[in-house]
Amino acid sequence: MGWRDIHLSNYLVASASFGGPMAIIRDDNKVLNLMNQSVKPIMSLYSSAGRLLHQFQWDKGKLVGMGWSNTEKLVCVLDFGSIRIYDIQGQHLQFSLGQDAKDFGVVDCQIWESGLVVRTGNNKLVAVLDLETPRPKSLADTSLDGLQSWTVIPPHLTLSRHLEVLLAIKTTIITVDISSAQDQLLQQGPFLRISASPNGKYLALFTADGRLWVVSSDFQKSLAEFATNSNTPPLQMAWCGTDSVVLHWPDTLLVVGPFGDWIKYTYDGVVHMVTEIDGVRILTPDKCEFLQRVPTATEDVFKIGSTKPGAILYDAMEHFERQSPKADESIRSIKMELAEAVDSCIEAAGHEFVPSRQKALLKAASFGKCSLEHYNAEKFVNMCQTVRVLNAVRDGEIGIPLTYSQYTRLTPQVLINRLVQRHHHLLALRVCEYLKLDIDRALTHWASVKVQHTVGDDEGVARLILDKLGGNKSGISYAEVAKVAYTSGHTKLATRLLEHEPQASNQVPLLLGMNEDEIALVKAIESGDSDLVYLVLFRMKKRLPVAEFFRIINGKPMACNLLEAFCKQQDRQLLKDFYYQDDRRTDSANVVFLESYEAEDINARTNTLKIAHKLYQDDKDRALEAKALEEDIKLLQAQVQLERDTNHTFVGQSVSETLFKALLLGQGPRAQKLKTDFKVPDKRFWWIKTKALVQLRNMDGLEKFSKSAAKFGVVPIIDTLIKAHEWEEARKWVEQLIKAGGQEAQTHTTRYMEILQSHKSRVGSSAAAAAR
Repeated sequence: MGWRDIHLSNYLVASASFGGPMAIIRDDNKVLNLMNQSVKPIMSLYSSAGRLLHQFQWDKGKLVGMGWSNTEKLVCVLDFGSIRIYDIQGQHLQFSLGQDAKDFGVVDCQIWESGLVVRTGNNKLVAVLDLETPRPKSLADTSLDGLQSWTVIPPHLTLSRHLEVLLAIKTTIITVDISSAQDQLLQQGPFLRISASPNGKYLALFTADGRLWVVSSDFQKSLAEFATNSNTPPLQMAWCGTDSVVLHWPDTLLVVGPFGDWIKYTYDGVVHMVTEIDGVRILTPDKCEFLQRVPTATEDVFKIGSTKPGAILYDAMEHFERQSPKADESIRSIKMELAEAVDSCIEAAGHEFVPSRQKALLKAASFGKCSLEHYNAEKFVNMCQTVRVLNAVRDGEIGIPLTYSQYTRLTPQVLINRLVQRHHHLLALRVCEYLKLDIDRALTHWASVKVQHTVGDDEGVARLILDKLGGNKSGISYAEVAKVAYTSGHTKLATRLLEHEPQASNQVPLLLGMNEDEIALVKAIESGDSDLVYLVLFRMKKRLPVAEFFRIINGKPMACNLLEAFCKQQDRQLLKDFYYQDDRRTDSANVVFLESYEAEDINARTNTLKIAHKLYQDDKDRALEAKALEEDIKLLQAQVQLERDTNHTFVGQSVSETLFKALLLGQGPRAQKLKTDFKVPDKRFWWIKTKALVQLRNMDGLEKFSKSAAKFGVVPIIDTLIKAHEWEEARKWVEQLIKAGGQEAQTHTTRYMEILQSHKSRVGSSAAAAAR
């Protein structure tokens, strides 16, 4: 181990699975001689090789417990109900477990790879099922009196896919989830220690009388029972994969197998055990060891007296190296199983930790492979790559002692992430290149770390990053690096890096966040994405004074056009301001004119129309519009006066409609004034008054009026009477037309007579039908 003078018995220790890091902090519950140590405890993060990764002074409160997530983040539970989550570099976030935890405190906790459960001072259980999006939930209430020990089975390992908490209370186990608590009605307790297997299928229980009982997690099947002859519970009980249970007392490690077989190992003092999917990692003050069941492939090859194909192939290789003829005999003896032998040697090489043994096994596999005609060498090539990667990360400087099974479960991509989190960027890059994986993650993280630790020379760092990343043709996220630069206070560096970001959708939001509004607008326009331009415009409008906002968008046609289109639908006031500052008076007048017809108050409408009229007057090319609007204002004022005098509605009607209604209401003088004011032609006025007199059935007035305007003839009068179904009056006027003679009579008499005759026939038919 790379550390010195670390006695694990004096520390609280938490270690991550998959060869992950460990966290240690002084145990203040023990009386210790501090010697040269700080009065305040130090939280230290080490690799599995004892190499210090990071440390910081712990002054956050009393630590109830700690554990690691599957993303190698340290989860610390504090007694006042807060959770602090640290990455390997000491960056952290914090959240609270809710009011119960805050009011009554936290007395105990259980942490798994993606969540945690705490026991509060008032004996409530509170769970967080996802540390990435923490939402504390209370579990079902149950009495915790007589609680001896407890553990959890994570949701992904249970049949119900719900979190299960196992509480050892008195002589039984109570299973608690979100909605219920179920007593398993056991009598074998009390249980002083409980441990769930990595796959959640089995439980190891240590009883008060010193027995180890292994049972299925549903308590339906007892698998093993072993008397340890110890009345003292072990310091730690952990699973060795899913094959056996390891119990640790000071100086002793007891391994109990599935059929009651056992083996004891002696250690000097206290160790710390970490359950892995295929074994148990044992951390001592001096070294890191791994205990596992011998893999089947390894046993097949190396078991004394083994006659398995893999063992014979391995022996054949040794004979070949000694130039013994037995090599050929051995190969012939397993000719039918030679492919199996090759596969066995390849797999055994993966499980080996010693490079010389790996090399020998792979050489044996290669030797056997040469004697096969149609063997697919892909498995051999992949294993050669895997072994090389595993040896690299197992090195003491890296300190990730992964096994082949763990590497397969973890995947190379996750291993790359763990390497870059520990700042082993060069190794991560080399592994990516070797395995032909995407190198973007490694390069982006390297650049981000470089930016975070930059002091002063932004330009030099920018050149360094661009030189390193410039030759890479894949999708490096310059925006991600620029964001780190900005949050670290290097604004110029962030801006410089963003110039090289190819994705405008990544570039623009960050520029806005940096208050580089004008650059963001330019980049959004260059992308041609109208949604992105709108995003910039809305953010600028919200944040900037109007004058500054317009100054930035002026001279950018796309931005101006999009703003104009939006404002026409959503923001008339901003549209008017935009037109005004751009001296577009006609457009301003058009907007004001439209607003006038949306005004409910007449005075407001009148005032708005006057403003529009003024704007039109200011434009020499809009004299016609100004004149029309002047007439519109005059008509509106006349209509308002008519409404006051008659209590009838006039506003909104045309000049002709206003004249017609005024005549119907007996406002003849007013109508005459309107005719004069709006220069209504005599013929149109005569036509409107004719329609009004007909509708009023004022036939005397009609006859009198027709005499005063004889030049317009009687044809319009007859047409109006026919439309109003005034048949008798129409007949009289037709007779007058016939008597008068002339061109008008010759043109229209026949048509009118046919209309009148048709009407008479219909009336006669209706009368006859009624009589029958």
